[in-house]
Formats: sequence, C-alpha cells, structure tokens
Amino acid sequence: MARTPLSGTQHCLRAGDATAVVAGVGASLRAYTHEGRDLVLGFDADEVRPGYRGATLAPWPNRVVDGRYRFADAEQVLPLTERSRGHALHGLLAWTEYAVIDKGPSHVTLTATVEPQTGYPWRVHVETSFVLAADGLTQSVRAHTEGDSPAPWGTGPHPYLVAGEGRVDDWMLHLPASRVLEVTPDRLVPTRLADVASDPERFDFREARLIGGAEIDHAFTDLQRTTDGTTTVAVTDATGRGTGITWSGECSWVQVHTADQPEGEASPAHRTGLAVEPMTCAPDAFNADRYDFDTGLLLLEPGGEPVAAGWRIHPVA
Repeated sequence: MARTPLSGTQHCLRAGDATAVVAGVGASLRAYTHEGRDLVLGFDADEVRPGYRGATLAPWPNRVVDGRYRFADAEQVLPLTERSRGHALHGLLAWTEYAVIDKGPSHVTLTATVEPQTGYPWRVHVETSFVLAADGLTQSVRAHTEGDSPAPWGTGPHPYLVAGEGRVDDWMLHLPASRVLEVTPDRLVPTRLADVASDPERFDFREARLIGGAEIDHAFTDLQRTTDGTTTVAVTDATGRGTGITWSGECSWVQVHTADQPEGEASPAHRTGLAVEPMTCAPDAFNADRYDFDTGLLLLEPGGEPVAAGWRIHPVA
C-alpha cells in the first residue's frame, strides 16, 4: 500500500495549459501553474506544509486574540496556536485531512468536520470545491452546523501569490481598499480602522505601484467593487504579468502579508510570495463586541441553509 505524502492525499487537476494540486491536509492549494508559470508559492507533496501556505481556514480566519472570546453568554478559551503572539490562529481544520466526496479531471470536492471541543463547542460540517478552468481556479467553501444553537463562523484562503522572478519588493500591487485595520506592532492586536491615506507608502495601493520595502501584515476593508460586484487584488511584475485573486461580497475583508520572516534574509521564504487572503470577517471577529466597526462575524444557524463564500485565483497577462 502506497504511503500517503506528508501533505496528505494529492488531488491533481488539469484544464488546458493550467494545472493545480490540492493537498488533503487543510484542503491546501499546494501548486498552481498556468502555461508553465507558477501563480502561487507552492511546496512539495512529501513536505509538512510550511505554516498555513495555501490552507483553507475555518471556522475562523486570522486570529482570535488571546484565544478567548465570549459568545451566547459563555466564555470560551481556545488552544493558542500562534505561541509567539499568544493567539488562536487560522481556525481548527488547517491540519485535518479532508475526505473526497467528488472528483474529476478538473475539479475536486472535499469535506471535513469541526468536532465540538474546548473553546468551540459546536459541530460544523465544511465542504470545499476546487474547479480549474483555463482562465482560473475557483474555490468555494460551504458550512452548516448541527445542534440547537448558532455557531460563530468565518472562512478564507491563505495563498501566497507570485508574479514571476524576484521577491515581493520587485512587484507591483493593486489593492483597491480604502481602509486598513491598524494593529499593535508586537502582537498584531487590532486597534482601529484608519484611512489607507494615513500611511500611503505602506497601505495605499488603490493605484497599482511598486511594493518596494513596504512591510504589510494587515487587514483591509471598504473594498472597491466592479459593476459585477467583485474585487480583484493583483500582483504583477515589470511587464504587467502576474497573478490575481477575485471575490465577491461574501468576503468584505482581505489580509495582505508581505511574508516578512523573523530571521530576515536568512530565511528562504522571506518575501518570496504575497499572501492575499479574502476573509468573510475581520481579525478577532469572535470578539466583535470589542470593536466599533462591523467585523463581519457570521452565524451558522441550526437547520439553516449552508453559508457559502468563494474566490478565484487567475493569471494576469
């Protein structure tokens, strides 16, 4: 019997000149190429996934500060999975092997269940589909809960987009967002919403421009949308070629991270991809009552329709 690779069961998709590989652990986008060009920062099949690279995040994206929140008059305490900052990071399914429920040459549908546990006492069923076409890879996530009470919910992907050779510093970014969520410099605890013009060199990419030395690990909102209701963030090289990610109104936030590593240039992952993470909710949305803005926290209602969100990663030429 063949051994399962360390990143889980491999689901290889093909459509025209595009190929993608989804790894079962965390329903992670492990690789995606178009006409032989990488669109995301990948990793090897028989490699423990580097951090959350390409993972599907559920039942929350980003952080729950201190791993603590109060919901329905009950105090909840989650395991701290971001030990350096003391937070619960990126949900509860990132290291779970998803099961296959449907698969074809250009699509796969996977499922996993968040079992009731300390800090999150709800059972939530998550289903995600990846569909590859010649013009992009679309992922959708759907979730529903059992039981007698609503469950707090959020989701999003964690791809690192690439625009060809070089590093983040060499690429152009178009990020059509008007407000940024300011955070403390040490622990990234949200503080307040600010206009991106308050620090334009770091945060204002409403017109595409060079990223340069900007260090970003922030959530953005007030997204500009096109006539079809979608937002696109794109990272491109000097020729205008690169990668974009497009999503609709289900995700009102996006986290952008320039992949700065604590050890700096000594790390091979330092600024080698740009994390662009559409999110249905803000960082620390489980503590929505702390903030004077709409965090976008969703509720899964018992017996209700599944809550869905989706996005598409695609080449920019």
